[in-house]
Order: sequence, then structure tokens, then C-alpha cells
Amino acid sequence: MTDRSAPDNLEKVLDKAAAAGDGTENVSVSQIMSAVGRRSFGPIMLVISLIAWTPLGGVPGVPTALALTLILVAGQLVVGMEHFWLPRFVLDRSMNRERFRKVIGYIKPVARVIDRVLRERLQWIFQPIFVRFAALICIAVALTVPPLEVVPFAGVVPWTAIAIFALALIARDGFLALIAFAVALGAGYAVFRVLL
Repeated sequence: MTDRSAPDNLEKVLDKAAAAGDGTENVSVSQIMSAVGRRSFGPIMLVISLIAWTPLGGVPGVPTALALTLILVAGQLVVGMEHFWLPRFVLDRSMNRERFRKVIGYIKPVARVIDRVLRERLQWIFQPIFVRFAALICIAVALTVPPLEVVPFAGVVPWTAIAIFALALIARDGFLALIAFAVALGAGYAVFRVLL
């Protein structure tokens, strides 16, 4: 399974996420999921990472909740599910829509730059076994998030690794996937240094 329904680029993913909950004061996780697409594992993993980078990600307990959500989504990718499922209490979580859109607005210029360098490279990497292995790596990285909540800004490292994996899935960029593995190893080393 290679997430064939994923959007072509990062900016398109952000546009879909920003359109979620249009006309309402708050946007729920369910609305974001519906906007991005429930067959798009790469984009939704990226959206979870983006939420972790918003002010909401600094609220105690939220990084752990996001990590558990990421683990649940990635776990479904590991077992070969065609679309992901989340429990109702996660789907009902919401945030201020304008604040969420503002964060996406800050990210979009960077997204355009990233889109210029993303390419469909090393396609042989995106065999089902690799996609499942990448999802397992994301789970392992996400498991480092809860203990890092006590260290200011330390959670940025694992979320960055997960975001790069998500981008690789979105763009079918095998070269970026290899970079993601390197960043994940670096994240693991950083966590080891911080916690021990």
C-alpha cells in the first residue's frame, strides 16, 4: 500500500486543511480529517505534526495525545488498512479555526519552497514493506514525545522527523525518505542525550 490518494504537494495539503470548518469558530479534528481525506495517511500524519507545532502543542498533555493519535494512524498503515479510523473523542477535539489557519498561513511560503525540491525519486523504495517499516519508525519516534513533554521545545525533534516521513509519502520522494530515516536516527540520539 502506497497511499495512492495522497495529494501531489505540500501546499495542496495545507490548502485542504485550511478549508476545514470554513464558516465556523472552531475546527475539529474530524473536519480536518474529512478535508484532507481519510485514505491519505501521509497528509494526516503531516497535519498531526503541524498541530504539534502550533500553540496548542504547548498545552500540557496535548503532545502526548497527538503522539497517541499518530501511533494509532501509523499502526493502521503498518497492518495494511486502506483508510484510517480514529475514536470519536479524538475526532471531536477542536481548536480555534482562525488561529489554525494563521499557522498554516505562516507555513505556506515554506511549503512552496519545499514543493520546488520535492520530486518523485527512488520509487522502488515505496513498496508496501517499506511503507510499513517507515510507519513503524514513526511509531517509535512518536513514543519519545511523552517523556519529552517535560523538556521545553524538545518535542520539535521527533515531530520534525515524522513530518519529513509524511512529506516523503505525500511526494513519493524516496530520497527524502532516506533523509527522514537519518533524521529519525538523529532524533533518537537527541532523545537519548536529553533523557539520560
